[in-house]
Amino acid sequence: MKTIGVLGAGIMGNGIAQVSAIAGYDIILYDIDQKFIDHG
Repeated sequence: MKTIGVLGAGIMGNGIAQVSAIAGYDIILYDIDQKFIDHG
């Protein structure tokens, strides 16, 4: 497993994506509102 998908780019989703990226995984970050993805 090299890619992690995170559904929801709020505070918790951003944290999960950030920790996973630091650990070396490729991240797919998805949210229904583009402004949250841009922030993440």
